[in-house]
Amino acid sequence: MNRPSSPLFYIFGFQDILLSAAPGGVTEVICYVSNDARHSRLRPIELGRMSLVQRHRWFVAAAEITLAFTVVSLTAHKSAGLTAFADVGGLVVMLLAAGVMLSCAIRKPKPERGFWMLMTLGFSLWACNQGAWAHSELVLHQPIPDPYFFDIVLFFHVLPMIVAVAWRPDLVKKEGKIHLSLLNFLMLVGWWIFLYAFLVFPHQYIVLNIAAYDTFYDGLYLLENILLMAVLGLAAWTSSGAWRRVYLNLLGAAVSYGIGAQFLDRAVTRGTYYSGSLYDIPLIGSVVWMAATALSARHWELTTVEFSLDPRWRKLVPRLAMLAILSLPVLGVWTALFDYSSAPERTFRIFSVLAAMLLLGMFVFLRQYLQDQALMTLLRESRRGYDSQKRLQNQLVQKEKLASLGSLVAGAAREIDVPLKAIMNYSGQLWAQERMTDEQNRLVRKIVSQAQRTHDLVANLLSFAQQVPGEKASADLSILLHRARQMMESRYAGGKIQVSVSIEPGLPRVQGNVNQLFQAFIEIIENAMDTLQEAGGGSLEIIATRQGADVVLQFSDTGLGIRDPERVFDPFYTTKPVGKGTGLGLSAVYGVVQDHGGHISCQNKPEGGALFVVRFPAAAAPAAQVAGAAGD
Repeated sequence: MNRPSSPLFYIFGFQDILLSAAPGGVTEVICYVSNDARHSRLRPIELGRMSLVQRHRWFVAAAEITLAFTVVSLTAHKSAGLTAFADVGGLVVMLLAAGVMLSCAIRKPKPERGFWMLMTLGFSLWACNQGAWAHSELVLHQPIPDPYFFDIVLFFHVLPMIVAVAWRPDLVKKEGKIHLSLLNFLMLVGWWIFLYAFLVFPHQYIVLNIAAYDTFYDGLYLLENILLMAVLGLAAWTSSGAWRRVYLNLLGAAVSYGIGAQFLDRAVTRGTYYSGSLYDIPLIGSVVWMAATALSARHWELTTVEFSLDPRWRKLVPRLAMLAILSLPVLGVWTALFDYSSAPERTFRIFSVLAAMLLLGMFVFLRQYLQDQALMTLLRESRRGYDSQKRLQNQLVQKEKLASLGSLVAGAAREIDVPLKAIMNYSGQLWAQERMTDEQNRLVRKIVSQAQRTHDLVANLLSFAQQVPGEKASADLSILLHRARQMMESRYAGGKIQVSVSIEPGLPRVQGNVNQLFQAFIEIIENAMDTLQEAGGGSLEIIATRQGADVVLQFSDTGLGIRDPERVFDPFYTTKPVGKGTGLGLSAVYGVVQDHGGHISCQNKPEGGALFVVRFPAAAAPAAQVAGAAGD
């Protein structure tokens, strides 16, 4: 037993449906009425035909409305009742169509919303003209004047529809080109408005000339409808899926209205038109056809796709906008030299050309400004990409440099350490003898001191060249930072250097070797405090925060800065005096940070001093810790 989802079954009281195969091969639909104990068998219905009607029920309703208007026009004679029926019926149909478009704009996702909003605007203008027509005939009981003020509303109702289709909601748009494309199209819209004012207004408001007004108005209105058909045809040709169905239905309605409008204009010219005549049928049919398309589109899968137009088509709108701007001085010269209209008409046309040049000129400057901003953004992104690539390249070079140098240093340091220990041993024995003179004693002390310094250097080399990573566990960086600060503050007593540590509450732990991390922090802090001591004092600020999935440590001092920040992690690079630094401390720090999956960088601050930034991936919180935090 299958239950239908169509509401028509429930309207007629059908709540249960059974499908069976008839002997003739036609599928029968057996319906049961729930409020009757007896099951009554109804006549067979072809399921395929019923589903076809259901799928296209809105278009069937549109055809029925059009047919009803046609029957009334054929059977009724010219009268006040027919006029009221035509005017009010046309107004209701247009308002309902505008409401349907508005509901689509509200219900549809954002990429389609602009399309349906522009269609709503077009139908609203159309309904406004129809309302003015009905008011004049039914309330004022006057024939429609020629020219009519609301003719301009009728003329411009097509413009939002053209813009809606040209916007192409079915295509994925590149973010950077949206504003430029919109400006180019707005320039064409502005030029079209100017052309209407240039050709029509002089014969309507300056010097009344009904024949010239009708000629220019009808010609421009025909051209506007042809433009709508052209953009709909191009959209239908280059689209696919449900959007192609939308464009094809709108194209059919536009063609029907465009042809009917020409017959209606000719009937008005001959004086044979009246409201409710057959000339209104294409108008009603086109409106309900478009409304049925919008209602059906609410259930269609309208998806946006990527589509690459031929470069010549992509350049069409910018070139048309350029031609529109170039046409303005040509029209101005024609008005000044070859227009034989009256002086007021020529003056109006000259001023309209100047106003259009000013308006479109503003669009040109705005477009150039947006292009410059887009170019600057592209240059900044290119610079950031270049800097990132350069940093990555430096990191790779640094890694390779440390790896190769570590292998070389490890072997050399072990070979040096053996005779060095012998020198220190024999020097110590010699120093212990009492028969040496003061001069000999002084020389032996120097030998021991230099040997000890060499031994420390070898120890640093071996530490730097250590290839086996230390054992890692969950480490609390806040404790390590506080311990490192306390240890270094005891070495630099005197109060001239101030060290502060700021830890973000709830700072996550990291997975690492506690001893290696502690020695790395000691090295960074010692390097900063040496710089501050050379500057005569200052402050070192250590900040630990969480940024996304990383723990970020910032070591910021107010010293003299670093001479070459890009070389600070190079082995044996040091700015300290001879005998005070080996140039391996920060290189070892770099290796420790890399071994822990982190990243370290160094730069000079604009206000002075150096800034070291260390990033470590935050360790995942243990399950017990997460459960305890949730319980708290």
